Amino acid sequence: MRFGVLGTGFWAKEIHAAALAAHPAAELVGVWGRDGAKAKAVGAEFDVPGFADVDQLLDQVDAVTIALPPDVQAPLAERAAAAGKHLLLEKPIALDVAGADRVVAAVRDAGVASVVFFTFRFRPATATWLDQAARTTLAGGHGSWLSSLAGSPFDSSPWRKDRGALWDIGPHALSLLVPALGPVVSVQAGAGLGDTVHLVLTHRSGVASTVTVSHTVAPMSVGNEFFVHGDAGRLVLLPEEGVAREAFAVAVDELVQAAVAGGTHPCDVGFGRDVVAVLAAAARALDSGCREPVGA
Repeated sequence: MRFGVLGTGFWAKEIHAAALAAHPAAELVGVWGRDGAKAKAVGAEFDVPGFADVDQLLDQVDAVTIALPPDVQAPLAERAAAAGKHLLLEKPIALDVAGADRVVAAVRDAGVASVVFFTFRFRPATATWLDQAARTTLAGGHGSWLSSLAGSPFDSSPWRKDRGALWDIGPHALSLLVPALGPVVSVQAGAGLGDTVHLVLTHRSGVASTVTVSHTVAPMSVGNEFFVHGDAGRLVLLPEEGVAREAFAVAVDELVQAAVAGGTHPCDVGFGRDVVAVLAAAARALDSGCREPVGA
């Protein structure tokens, strides 16, 4: 399958383009960027053209991967889907539910395949953990991801600074707790120091889970942990670090499989939209101080 990468930043280059260039069953055809000169420079690193016109790239590919700010990604995803291209998107797929709904509608109307790259979901340990959770009567769960953007490749990302850890790494926590415990129907939220956010999620089944995320902790506090608990005890997942490129290659495989089979993927844009709905409810809860329902 022929792929184009939309984006020229660190993640687009080091994860998307690098994984596609090394993939045995995918062909990296080109790179598009809002800065045409940068697109050409990134493309040259992988011996492919850089494009300043997104439609020129779309004409030459079967699928696109997008590594751009969510508010830029969403309209480009609609455009690519309308052109009949399969989509491998970053999370969150948009910064509001209306934008996410438009992406879902574009994918549905075009009949293309979609996968959202929730990194942890494309690792064997996570699949095992979710399988164990599915065979257990669960009573709740917790996810914690504490990080520090300072000095990282994402330190200068405007949308991350504006939306904080809730919108950047909150989706990763939801990508694990929602399939384990079921859809979220309401959210309570409290703010901590910096951009730290604490959530209480009520799931449709009646169980509750908690989430803590931050991009502003001290370096010695960095780490992540997820667990669910029930009649089989406490099932703990410690996600691997430094495996994003390998996970992305798996996401490419699974997008290709969904496209060939004409089916859907558990992490498709419909799931991505549901994650955005929970994030939007959490943001409202932070502002209101009340429990907020998750939109249908």
